[in-house]
Amino acid sequence: MESSGTEGSRAWFITGASRGLGRAFTEAALAAGDRVVGAARDVSPLDGLAAEHPDRLLALRLDVTDRTAVFDVVDQAVAHFGRLDIIVNNAGALYAGMIEEFTEAEARAQIDLNVFGALWVSQAVLPHLRRQGSGHIAQISSIGALGGFPSTGLYSASKFALEGLSEALAAEAAGFGVKVTIVQPGGYWTDLYTSSHATTPNPVYDSLREELAKQWAGGSIDSEPRLAADALMTLVDSDDPPLRLLLGSMVYDLAFDISRRRMDTWAGWEAVSRAAEKAVPAPGAEPA
Repeated sequence: MESSGTEGSRAWFITGASRGLGRAFTEAALAAGDRVVGAARDVSPLDGLAAEHPDRLLALRLDVTDRTAVFDVVDQAVAHFGRLDIIVNNAGALYAGMIEEFTEAEARAQIDLNVFGALWVSQAVLPHLRRQGSGHIAQISSIGALGGFPSTGLYSASKFALEGLSEALAAEAAGFGVKVTIVQPGGYWTDLYTSSHATTPNPVYDSLREELAKQWAGGSIDSEPRLAADALMTLVDSDDPPLRLLLGSMVYDLAFDISRRRMDTWAGWEAVSRAAEKAVPAPGAEPA
């Protein structure tokens, strides 16, 4: 049964809250009796939820690529609920195409949204979380951060960058009582692929596209976003959350498979790796 009160409830800030996983996260937080700031470029899909929870859901329009707007909206969120406890950097998009096909504008748009958007939100919330000495930032990454795959290379690049940024953030924020978790979801029935942006095809990659089409011919068998939301609730309820959390058996198995293959490759080239290092004094240093 949903709690009707707000005393003691947590305050969430969720980007991309109006659809897909973000919508599922918002619904799960509200069902737990928590308060939510749902941020999105278009918040109209949240109108029904806002009417059901007028005191616990604040929908705010936000383009996370606009740094000034991000800081303003975060300040509004803190002023409204008094604090923020859980930050979910979920806003993102997929730009599909071969690496050679990307225009500068397309490449920058992919990185601006998936990397800089999460960076601006993280920067905006940190002063508030530091002051209260607590908070949990969940960075929604992807199976695409496990490796680079044909036609989703720029998407993977953005998620690799997000994860490197987030590892550093976790170490920097830990001393202030702020936790960071990188969440790596597998396949869920969202509009990530149906709303993806595609590059202009270069015919030299037609044979590769045909090969990929055959691999995907069976269609995707994905999960309900609710299951990802259930996992996120378990995560934020933990007193000792992990730095990384895989969501789904497929992504779990793939992560281990990719890691083993990388370790095998490193081991096979160990002699070359070790031969490339021999410590010497700094050039020009006086001998001891």
